Formats: sequence, C-alpha cells, structure tokens
Amino acid sequence: MSGDDFYVRFWGVRGSIPCPGPDTLRYGGNTSCLEVRCGEHLFILDAGTGLRPLAASLGDDALVADVLFTHSHLDHVNGWAYFTPLKDPRHRFRIWAGHLQRPHRLDGVLARFLDDPLAPVHLGNLRADLTYHEFTAADSFAPRPGVFIRTAPLNHPNGATGYRIERGGRAICYVTDTEHVLGRTDPNVLSLIHGADIVIYDSTYTDEEYPNFVGWGHSTWQEGVRLCDRAGVKLFVAFHHDPNHGDGTMDRIAAELTQARPGSLVAREGLTLRP
Repeated sequence: MSGDDFYVRFWGVRGSIPCPGPDTLRYGGNTSCLEVRCGEHLFILDAGTGLRPLAASLGDDALVADVLFTHSHLDHVNGWAYFTPLKDPRHRFRIWAGHLQRPHRLDGVLARFLDDPLAPVHLGNLRADLTYHEFTAADSFAPRPGVFIRTAPLNHPNGATGYRIERGGRAICYVTDTEHVLGRTDPNVLSLIHGADIVIYDSTYTDEEYPNFVGWGHSTWQEGVRLCDRAGVKLFVAFHHDPNHGDGTMDRIAAELTQARPGSLVAREGLTLRP
C-alpha cells in the first residue's frame, strides 16, 4: 500500500439487521462497517457484522488502528464480539464516539455486548490494548499525523455522529443514521459534507417510502442527492440499505440514482473508492 494512499472499502452496507441470503448476494447482507486507509493508518468506521470479514482480511501483522462509532445501536456494534484481533495483545485500538450522554460511557456500553449471557466472548477474553476516547459531536481532532477529522451531530434516536475524514486536501464523509426534515436541509450535514470528494449517506428509504417511517431516524437516497448537489459534493454513495430491499430493488434504486445524479453509486460489499 502506498504511503499516500487514501481510500474507503465497504465491508457491511445494510441497516437494522443482517440479511444474508439469495436476494442480497450482489449488494451484501452485512450491517455497517467501513475500512478507511490513510496511508499506513487504519480507521474502522462502525462495527456491524461486516467487521468479521474485515478482520479476516487484515492478516497476522500487529495492528494499530482507530475505531470510530457513529452510535451504539445494535446493527453498528453486532460484529464487536466477533472481532478476533481484540483477543491478541499485539494489537492497539483507540475507540472513539461522540453520541453518548452521561451516565452512559463508551467502554460500559460496549461491555454490555461482551457480557454473559449475551456473547461467547467477554471482557476477560480481551487482550488487545484498548483506549476509549469520547468527544462531543461537532468537535474536530487530528487522531494521526496528516489526518484531520471533523464531526457533526445527526438526527437519530439516542444520537449519532457524522464524520469527515480529511487527508492531503481530500475528504471522505460518512453520514449514516440520520433523518431529514421534509423541505428543510440539515445545516449540520450540509456544513460537514461541503465540497467533499466522497459522501456516504443514509439512504435506507426512498422518498415514496419515507412517510411510513417518519421518526425512525433514517433518510432517503433522493435527500442524499439534494444534499450533495447543494454542497458541491463530487461523488455520492447511497448506504445503509433497508434489509427488505433485495438485489432487484437495489438495482432499480441504482438506475434511478444514476439518472438523478450521474456518477453516483449504491454501496455494495467489497466496493473500494479513492477520492
């Protein structure tokens, strides 16, 4: 890997619940998990079931990585107990989140998924060096040399955080689990994604479906188009697909998306993009 490389790879693209099966083969059935490489630096965004195949791809070398959580709903953490590097003392992970309100703490929330009788792995099995870093959504920080991260609060039950990862004058934005308000552009999202090279946006529903799910905390691919057009985004990627949207439905969404904003993409497992 080149020292100046910068890319995002999709390991889990679904929302709500894993949905493996014959109807989701082309786009994938794992829940949210992305790999972002900034040269030698590894960032893992969310720990859905896509985290398991990501772990299998990492090889045997000692890891130093940052894990960025948008929030801690089950579909974004249900791969955590099966992330095998957590059991290896050679690995070091810094774990970040900006959505939690006291008395909740990140280490305590994640520990719930590693406790009897919910998982075969518990805290006593963990051997990796783990440090926890909590911030307030809207904060900015530089977690690694040459990497700058901006964040924004998202409109989602229990809170969620959007991320903008910048390196070498380029930017990848991850904005999932957010709900728009009809007729009004979210200023937090608009500011975060302004001029970005790649924007990965919550596209769980279509505009036609959305009225049936108001208050559920999710958006539409059409709203993603509107936001990206207004913000001058280069590449829009629809993400967090509804588990009821099989490959046929996703093909139709992809065709409509391409017509509405040429060059846009629908996320699928294994897709790798460079800004």
